[in-house]
Amino acid sequence: MRTKYAIAAGFLVTATLATSAPTAGAAPAAHGARTAAHCPQLDKNIAWFGTNRAKLQRMIDERGTCSGRTGARPVAAFDWDNTVVKNDITDATLAWSLKHDKILRPKSWKDTSKWLTPAADRALTAACGTSVPAGKPLSTSKNVRCADEIFEIREKSRTMDGKAAFAGDWNHRRTVPAYAWIPQLFSGHTPAELASFARKARAEQLAAPVGSKQTVGTHTIAGYVRYYDQQKDLIRTLKAAGFDVYIVSASSEPIAEAWSGGVGLDRAHTIGIRSIVKNGRLTAGIKGCGDVKDGMGEALPYMDGKRCMINEHIFGIKGAHAWKQQDFRHRIALGAGDADTDVTFVGDATGAHLAVNRNKAELMCRAYDNEDGRWVANPMFIDPMPRKTGTYPCATAGYTRPDGTLAPVRRTDGSVIPDQTDTAAL
Repeated sequence: MRTKYAIAAGFLVTATLATSAPTAGAAPAAHGARTAAHCPQLDKNIAWFGTNRAKLQRMIDERGTCSGRTGARPVAAFDWDNTVVKNDITDATLAWSLKHDKILRPKSWKDTSKWLTPAADRALTAACGTSVPAGKPLSTSKNVRCADEIFEIREKSRTMDGKAAFAGDWNHRRTVPAYAWIPQLFSGHTPAELASFARKARAEQLAAPVGSKQTVGTHTIAGYVRYYDQQKDLIRTLKAAGFDVYIVSASSEPIAEAWSGGVGLDRAHTIGIRSIVKNGRLTAGIKGCGDVKDGMGEALPYMDGKRCMINEHIFGIKGAHAWKQQDFRHRIALGAGDADTDVTFVGDATGAHLAVNRNKAELMCRAYDNEDGRWVANPMFIDPMPRKTGTYPCATAGYTRPDGTLAPVRRTDGSVIPDQTDTAAL
């Protein structure tokens, strides 16, 4: 098999010379006007930044089955929070649950996370009390201290008096304890009950005016969520063009499922944190990925973990190999994300890497460096971030190592990406 490369309209086009039919991840083939005429088009009445609509349309024309390609369908994968919607559906669900007394008191707060510190255990016990029997709802709608302590740990990984809430060793490119802690907080509920909490929060958040706030304990957080019109249209167009489209979220899977139907995706196309269910109820256990066994959240759909989840659940790659970047035929065609938590799977895409700009260093370093000519950087579609002052520290501290220390961001050839200026901003 021989491969040749050419630059076409700002995109790296790879034509694989072989007699076999192309597959979902096969290198994109060059195309002409006839191809584009047969592919569904993105809505020209919905605004995108600069020429980004045309770049994405080019990828759709190039990779969709509408182009006349045969073989497996190309795959597109989207992060959820601030990529497909504005604001955070996990925060919205937790806030609703705290306001409606839906958190069940654990026998011990230590049981909720293997990384929870003694300081956090003491703070939660003092704030939430022990008068409520284990397994019964805490009165977080009235107990401001308890709601505050829970939300502070979720939001900042620390107690209200500033002590670290999580400690120990974990792979910082595979998990983060505060993310795992949310589905663990809902232990004792059924998956259907958690999904119902998320649906009720969804209804409130969609009805609230854009820009509204809500109070949880004494915390003030966003009080609305909106689907982005651009992403709804992109997902609709991708599906019409023959793409198999997935959501890959670091939210608990029942929470993500409650929202994904709003963009026409079902449970089978929604990947989230997968809690271990016992006797029909959620537990603090979380399913692993690749060669990481089921445990307490050692492998989440987070940074490199999202790659593993995609490789395992979409492409059927098992074991340690699921953590590795695959060949073209076993990689997504389009990846979309807004944060460093998404950078690995977005970078794996072979057709287009859509980076929604939230001023996150590694993602934007790679987007602006544009190594393969296929990065599409776009401001947030609602209430975009202001232009970053100075540059992204790509050459020194843009990359997070597995041990949590920072390092330079490197290209595939090992060279260091120089610091980048923020240009995809309004």
